[in-house]
Amino acid sequence: MAKKFRCRRCGACCRWKGAVKVEPDEVDAVAGFLHIPLDEFLADHTCLTPDRKHLSLCEKPNGECAYLTTDDNGFPACAIEPVKPRQCRNFPEKWNFPNWQSQCGGEFIEVEEGE
Repeated sequence: MAKKFRCRRCGACCRWKGAVKVEPDEVDAVAGFLHIPLDEFLADHTCLTPDRKHLSLCEKPNGECAYLTTDDNGFPACAIEPVKPRQCRNFPEKWNFPNWQSQCGGEFIEVEEGE
């Protein structure tokens, strides 16, 4: 058996303060998905990470992701789900931080190998 993370779509990870790094191909994908010209997207929707080495999606003033929204049932949702950055897609299996489990509603479940 292998373990796989099952997201519960609680939105907690989208509310944590911190940079959501975006790579050049991701910037193009998000701008295209939002139907925003690339130069406008870069100017209005991205900022430099604190170390000034990467681009990041801008956050809301309270630290939430700017693309955190709610679905038709009032549950947390990602407005750019089909093109969300790898950093978001890879949480928590490829990156996380100390004590993330205390805030995250998801869980690791056992699955058959290869699932």
